[in-house]
Amino acid sequence: MTAYAPAPPPAPALPTASAVESPARFRDLVASEWIKTRSLRSTWWALALTLVFVIGSAAAAALAEVGNLEDSGPNPTGTRDFLSFVAYPPAGYWPLMVVAAALGALTVVSEYGSGLIRTTTVAVPARGAVVVAKAVVTAALWSVAGAVVSTGSFLVSQAVLDGRHAGVPFTHPGVARALVASALLAPVCALVGLGIGALIRHGVATMVVGVFTLLMLPPVFSQSERWSAAVHHAMPSSAWRRLVQSWEPDSSSLDHAATVAGSWTVYVLWPLIAVVLAVVVVRRRDV
Repeated sequence: MTAYAPAPPPAPALPTASAVESPARFRDLVASEWIKTRSLRSTWWALALTLVFVIGSAAAAALAEVGNLEDSGPNPTGTRDFLSFVAYPPAGYWPLMVVAAALGALTVVSEYGSGLIRTTTVAVPARGAVVVAKAVVTAALWSVAGAVVSTGSFLVSQAVLDGRHAGVPFTHPGVARALVASALLAPVCALVGLGIGALIRHGVATMVVGVFTLLMLPPVFSQSERWSAAVHHAMPSSAWRRLVQSWEPDSSSLDHAATVAGSWTVYVLWPLIAVVLAVVVVRRRDV
């Protein structure tokens, strides 16, 4: 009688291409960073309070200007100028720069402080892609916030000035450039803060360096000497003031005036260099 040998156990099935976990796509990283951002209530409270403060400062500056116009009497020529620093007062936009830089830095600093960065790098070894995703979300969020606050500042200030027939429309010369420059100031500072946060990785130190770089350093350099004026004009706050300014510099002045094209270049280079440095530093440093 012939004995039958037991059949060999079936070989384990090889995993199919669909069963192998694919690496995280960039849009997945952006979605993840957006979830991290919107899940923090402090982000929205800080945004809301900052927007109210900046738009309120434009209203206060416009009310003060109405008082000046009433004291000066009627305008004999009937012409209206765009009062750029009434619509976009520095007293309101300096705090905006600080808050934007601080929240931009927190996107990096908070992960290092909590240790979450280790989990992030294990899940996504491509550290550079993570930093770029953070920069995309930060730039998008603050671009929207900047557009809201810039448009709101203009509308509120001109509504107040209309009481003295001193308001101007969006089509008035100089308005469009000032509006766009003020809207982009927020994302520029937020990305600069992100870069500083990646370099320092410490909350307090990052805030000190950010405030010093954005607000305290430009006045150190005068505009009487060419080299000093070049450094002064290369700062984001100085570039913003030149772009918002609706009049041309005095040709008889001894100061070296900034150009509009050069100021737009400052707007491009600062966030670009900050993000590139953040990518390089995060890729080379240990977590």
